[in-house]
Amino acid sequence: MADTRNADLTFGATDYLVYMAAVNTTSPTDFADPATPWQMLGWVTTEGGLFKVEEESKDIDAAGSLEPIRTLMTKSTKSLQVTFLEGLNPLVRSLYDNVPILSLKPDTTSGVASYAFPDKPNDLRYAFCFDTMDGDKRMRLFMPNGKVVERGDEQPQTEDVMPVQLTFRFYKGTGAAAVTRSIDYGAVDVSGFFPAGG
Repeated sequence: MADTRNADLTFGATDYLVYMAAVNTTSPTDFADPATPWQMLGWVTTEGGLFKVEEESKDIDAAGSLEPIRTLMTKSTKSLQVTFLEGLNPLVRSLYDNVPILSLKPDTTSGVASYAFPDKPNDLRYAFCFDTMDGDKRMRLFMPNGKVVERGDEQPQTEDVMPVQLTFRFYKGTGAAAVTRSIDYGAVDVSGFFPAGG
């Protein structure tokens, strides 16, 4: 077996970008900055994003066997946690406060935006793109149907900026998987990983 180890296949993110658009917006076709209707959510912390897949299963036991005779997959959820640094970014603020983006539009006379938090949580859903880059290597996670399901504590402070931590959960879109990953290997030759003619 050939030694296919290659240090160029390590991935250390030098930037992390988050974009949102209306739910079920189609994925951008390349790794250029997504065009309208996609909007960027601003600076994030150096930790980037934490993507998680949580799966649950149930074992089926039966008489005559000390081991389960079958395992059923009962749940698989995909989520991603990001901490944003622009605490007054209207897109980030609307996601954290769970209000439509138009709620953040300032009054033309006073320059103030004022809105009530919903008593019953809104089910606000959007499409999201999470782009990561390392030199000429790129990765994208595209989610056509996602919403914020957890919010970190809000703490305005004098020693640092106020971070806004959001956890997104993803669901299937109209004719699309809940999560699609795209990879641009850059100049790295990965042909040795695939069978000839495959």
